[in-house]
Amino acid sequence: MTFTMASVRSFTFAVIAGLTLAGCGYNTIPTLEEQAKAKWGDVQNNYQRRADLIPNLVATVQGYAKQEKDVLTAVIEARAKATQIKVDASQLTDPEKVKQFQDAQNQLSGALGRLIAVSENYPELKSNQNFLALQSQLEGTENRIAVARRDYIEAVRAYNTELRTFPGIIWANTFFRGNKPMAEFTASDGADKPPTVKF
Repeated sequence: MTFTMASVRSFTFAVIAGLTLAGCGYNTIPTLEEQAKAKWGDVQNNYQRRADLIPNLVATVQGYAKQEKDVLTAVIEARAKATQIKVDASQLTDPEKVKQFQDAQNQLSGALGRLIAVSENYPELKSNQNFLALQSQLEGTENRIAVARRDYIEAVRAYNTELRTFPGIIWANTFFRGNKPMAEFTASDGADKPPTVKF
């Protein structure tokens, strides 16, 4: 096999062009996009973990507080709605879809908060080992959700910033025209107001 000077130059140019593209940020947009999608997967896993804990929690509370049917029903309905709304990685650029998901999860959080508050009225329930274990797992899951959401927001911020700043904007307007900014979580309605505490 013989190489001509022109083929050697072409090969050398291709290698240099490839290294230049790799070195100046061509891979940054896809890398950041994949990181944000992975962080979204963490968010979904933690919300699913919470949803999986709820039936046992509701059953435990139901054994002690049957008269709290409205609260239990609200939790069951909120869980059903929250698990019905799915947002896969391809829909992260649709702010309305992400908002629907977030709203459903916020409704479930509110219903769970009311359920835990109701448990304060039942000393036998509060001392039940199963209930205490489930409550502890739920609290740990809520913390995991907060961390996963924070990590997702940071990954989306990095990705969206890359699409809008130099040199990423060049790649976004040439090779990655189909890439759109991803939606972030927003603060819940009323999050700017302190909660009211009644004694």
